[in-house]
Amino acid sequence: MEELDLKELLNLFWSKIFQIILIVIITAGIGIIYTFGFTTPKYSSTTTLLLAGSEQSSNGDTKNAITTTDVTLNSKLVSTYSDIVKSNTVIRRVISNLGIDVSEDNLRKNVSVKNKEDTDIINITVTNENAAYSAKIANEIAKVFIQEIQNRYHINNIDILDEAEVESTPSNIHHSKDIVIFAFGGLVIAIMYILVANMLDTTVKTPEDVEKGVGLPVLVSIPLLENFNIEKGGKRK
Repeated sequence: MEELDLKELLNLFWSKIFQIILIVIITAGIGIIYTFGFTTPKYSSTTTLLLAGSEQSSNGDTKNAITTTDVTLNSKLVSTYSDIVKSNTVIRRVISNLGIDVSEDNLRKNVSVKNKEDTDIINITVTNENAAYSAKIANEIAKVFIQEIQNRYHINNIDILDEAEVESTPSNIHHSKDIVIFAFGGLVIAIMYILVANMLDTTVKTPEDVEKGVGLPVLVSIPLLENFNIEKGGKRK
């Protein structure tokens, strides 16, 4: 590909501006069709859990208290708790309790567990095509998980900070973002197309092309006149 300076490159793109705009419009249109017509909306609901310390009071009741030991223990248990949330035991009990028709693997794929950095907060998020199901499943997972921890560790150090709520906005659809991405992709395609087409085009269009090709300066050029016909007698029509 012949070398192009910045000015020539800008002139090249400017001469093809309508082609660029057309390609961008087409790809943006494809993005609109895709995001509005072919993307199935999915809704995500999150249950927030708080890890707290617990100790026995003088009358035998459990009361919440946070000590340095509790904080250290909780930080070590966070990763373990995250695995327990998506364990077969918890997932199976949730499916059984709710009586939902879904496989364990599919449900597990739609469950995500995240620990907020430098905190004792765990977020359990469930994504489903049904917004009400997402919230219902997330809350049930939290309840089953807490019961499982109590049964296995014999401690009561997890509280539900915020229950999952039914979301009205899909979590997987961002119309403006998708359209911008498709339009940007179209711009990249247009630029690549113009550069490749220019590389493959070996025709001579300007005196500068001749000078670059033969390495000699152009002394004379003959202009091209349209609608120029020669009649008999040498007169121009």
